[in-house]
Amino acid sequence: MRQIFLDTETTGLYHAQGHRIIEIAGVELINRRLTNNHFHVYLNPDREIDEAAQEVHGITLEFLQDKPRFPDIVDDFLQFVSGADLIIHNAPFDIGFLNAELTRIDRRNIEQSVEEIIDTLKMAKEMRPGQRNNLDALCRHYGIDNSSRTLHGALLDAELLADVYMAMTRGQESLIIDMLDQGPADNIHELQLTRSKPLRVLSASDTEQAAHQEYLQALAKGGACIWSQ
Repeated sequence: MRQIFLDTETTGLYHAQGHRIIEIAGVELINRRLTNNHFHVYLNPDREIDEAAQEVHGITLEFLQDKPRFPDIVDDFLQFVSGADLIIHNAPFDIGFLNAELTRIDRRNIEQSVEEIIDTLKMAKEMRPGQRNNLDALCRHYGIDNSSRTLHGALLDAELLADVYMAMTRGQESLIIDMLDQGPADNIHELQLTRSKPLRVLSASDTEQAAHQEYLQALAKGGACIWSQ
């Protein structure tokens, strides 16, 4: 099971107004284990960055002047996410921007390159209705250290999102999936052996039964005792 936790930073809020992606980061998990494989790029947007957006992520246009443009990295990016589950906090925002960038260069939508898209904001709202469910709030709720997050950054946010998702879904994966990297055949055999063993039944001793009867009689002194019936 391959999962990519993805985040982007942009020049503004609305891709329909011509805003562009300036940072993309993805962190890979395989069978719920972090790997050392990740994708991270800054992009030259060829346009100004809204002041409000810059206050959020701290990325300046001057910093981006020598960075590649989206068409320069698109093949590497699509290869990285290909066939994986894409997990994003507030997925419609990032997917909208990614598809806008792909449309500009006549590429197919991102949905056609990945297995599934999971929106952790939607998940959090269903699990915690009526509560704040931004990434900082979820980190506080699940006890995840986000003290280094003074500004939004795509790579840090993707890493935090992976931790949050693992906490949100803890216990929901099957035992067999959790044990995959130990050897599936052996694990299934162990499960079969465990299930085939009869439950051990411990019977009360004569002394324990006598003590139990004495206790019931003491209860009955105050009136009828249903446990004696």
